[in-house]
Amino acid sequence: MKKLLAVLLAVLLVCSMLTACGSQKAEEPAPAEPATTEETPVNPDPAPAEETEEAEEPVEDEISDQDAADAVAALIDAIYVQTRTEETDAQCAAAKAAWDALTDAQKELVEGEEADPDYFGRDTGDGSKDDPLNADEIGEKEILVVSFGTSFNDSRAEDIGGIEKAIAAAYPDWAVRRAFTAQIIINHVQAREGKCIDNMDQALERAVANGVKTLVVQPTHLMHGAEYDELCEALEAYKDQIETIVVAEPLLGEVGADAAVINADKEAVAVALTAEAVAAAEYDSIDAAAEAGVAYVFMGHGTSHTAKVTYSQMQTQMEKLGYKNVFIGTVEGEPEETACENVIEAVKEAGYTKVILRPLMVVAGDHANNDMAGEDEDSWKSMFEASGNFESVEAQIAGLGGIAAVQEIYVAHTGAAIAELG
Repeated sequence: MKKLLAVLLAVLLVCSMLTACGSQKAEEPAPAEPATTEETPVNPDPAPAEETEEAEEPVEDEISDQDAADAVAALIDAIYVQTRTEETDAQCAAAKAAWDALTDAQKELVEGEEADPDYFGRDTGDGSKDDPLNADEIGEKEILVVSFGTSFNDSRAEDIGGIEKAIAAAYPDWAVRRAFTAQIIINHVQAREGKCIDNMDQALERAVANGVKTLVVQPTHLMHGAEYDELCEALEAYKDQIETIVVAEPLLGEVGADAAVINADKEAVAVALTAEAVAAAEYDSIDAAAEAGVAYVFMGHGTSHTAKVTYSQMQTQMEKLGYKNVFIGTVEGEPEETACENVIEAVKEAGYTKVILRPLMVVAGDHANNDMAGEDEDSWKSMFEASGNFESVEAQIAGLGGIAAVQEIYVAHTGAAIAELG
């Protein structure tokens, strides 16, 4: 334990001096104490060399591989939190520096409450392709694109970045900036990639500091769920500091009272997503896929929020469009009929023998790569295969945000919010 503590303290001490995302400057180191002018008394009877060597303290054994891995796991767990503090920048730097100091064998041993070798070790694409959109010099009009976020580099650039670029191209007179609501993801990206993404408070403080007078907030969330509610609550604290704030609709528009309620947004998303899934599987149409015995399962996140009816509405929408071989599921299994075991049964009863899984999510991040397409026995792909009911189970890992037609829906929602301003 003493060795582990020593490693943690040493890493934190060194890395806390590194330049990070905070606006505060690193403190100047305190000046060293002046050297004493007193001479050290000479020992009139120095001990023989052999006796001196024996008197030296024994050198401690080097830290074990597991202790080194545990030290890094503790540093990762410390930043796997939803609250940003004054120590966050230094903690992110410390975790990465400690990871880089491990041998390959030690990295495989990293295991904590949330930590594992994939935190820093997994290849999720080229992080340099992503623009965090956190620059100042905003001007008086800003569009703030707010996402939950993802630590998967390719998806962050293609899905979230794709939406942001489409909005920026459509409204060139507005400055487009980014905010993520998941501090856990912000910390992950900062620690691994050295990229600093604003959370909601940071983005809003940046807007105030830059003199923004009109702020349009475009959520990339699917629905009016818990995250959308939290976004609106965060804006309340800034309504007296920014002259005008308006919030645009999320992707699927208004929720509606029950599963039968659908709208133009849900129809547009259903058509766009299904068309992409069919094309990726190289079928001429959804009907051609059905004739070949193929069912498409679109997996959303799920929620206990009252907005969970949105997933049932999307199933209704698919049926209204005549997409008889499309099924809606959720990771959380809320609503109940969207749980994996219930979707498996529904696909089986409908007589389809082949399954193609694809996320009903803005990004193809952790849920798509692990919960949907992962190799663990509790992934959807593994559970569909384990059921023994299907000849093949494939996964398409692609987010909604990368689909041009979906990007245009966000552009339209942003435009409608701008129109509200008169």
